[in-house]
Amino acid sequence: MMNKKFIFGLIIVSFLGACAAPTAMLGPAYTLNSSGSVIQAGFSYGSNHLITAYTGKTPIENLKEIAPAKKNIQKQTLESQDFYNLVKNKIEKTGGIIKLSSQ
Repeated sequence: MMNKKFIFGLIIVSFLGACAAPTAMLGPAYTLNSSGSVIQAGFSYGSNHLITAYTGKTPIENLKEIAPAKKNIQKQTLESQDFYNLVKNKIEKTGGIIKLSSQ
């Protein structure tokens, strides 16, 4: 009896194991759980599948491609001429104050 159940389980797993990636249903499962709407969950899964089939990329990969490259604002600020002039002026003022106070 145990062997029949084990063999039956292996057959079922082998046939159903490649139906879908395990993570493919996480998004729609979350949508179904949060909204309670089967139609909305089905639409979520269907649209993701269509986008992947049409573009060859997942929707997240498409968004990463469309989004502008992240700029390094701090590096641009530190390398700018305005920042250089600001720091230079502050150093000169501070040097002048220190000279006056030491006299």
